[in-house]
Amino acid sequence: MDLIDIHTHILPGADDGAQDLKEALAMAEAAVKDGVNLLVATPRVCPGRFDNTRAEIRKKVETLNQCLELARIRLPILAGAEYALTPDLPRQCSAGRLLTINDTGRYLLVELPPREVPGYTEQVLYGLLQQGVIPIITAPENNRVLARDPGILQELCARGILAQVNSASLTGRAGRGAKKAAWTFLENGTAQLIGSDSHPAAGRMPVLYAAFQEVERRLGAPLARTFISNNPFRVIKGQDLERVQLPATKRSWKQYLPNFD
Repeated sequence: MDLIDIHTHILPGADDGAQDLKEALAMAEAAVKDGVNLLVATPRVCPGRFDNTRAEIRKKVETLNQCLELARIRLPILAGAEYALTPDLPRQCSAGRLLTINDTGRYLLVELPPREVPGYTEQVLYGLLQQGVIPIITAPENNRVLARDPGILQELCARGILAQVNSASLTGRAGRGAKKAAWTFLENGTAQLIGSDSHPAAGRMPVLYAAFQEVERRLGAPLARTFISNNPFRVIKGQDLERVQLPATKRSWKQYLPNFD
């Protein structure tokens, strides 16, 4: 089975992830040891803080792959980015300035602020959808509003938005609150993907196997493979995701409400 990590901060000096090549190589070694076969470098793009351009990221990924080859670390790195939610994203998209995962033009990682869901959220996300780009909300369990009211994310995802939860949240390493919210999003069918969101300074390396084991234990091996292998593979290829078929006891409580229409 191939473990594929679509959300990492392994690119040296690009954001608050790996600060230098030494840290990046250590992250790559940890990923290989964990069984990760492929990962996407997704440095943050946040105006005024991390002003990474599409061309810069692609060039740095090329350089990192060369360094990994010299270090004899067999781990292909693909290019991507994690964009802070801003009103300008649809315009940037139409101008061809956004770097989708593996540059396929299909899937884009989008990060919401931790304490709110801005009023322009739906307009921005749907503006991307209208251009054929599918937003993937990263680590929704870390957003206070979404964690408190999972129905908000469910409504967004019902309209075509996707969500990715962090492996460290599922295993409890990110705290009880994040763990509870992450499992809620998996078990109600909202989240379709799992990634590491690796930051060395936060003690998060690009590892997925422990989360795979937890999902396998609670939801079964087929779903574990869907979240960590099959759907990530489809994302990097720009393909439609596998439909998530949850056990009946794990489906959304909304399906049991009476229909008064």
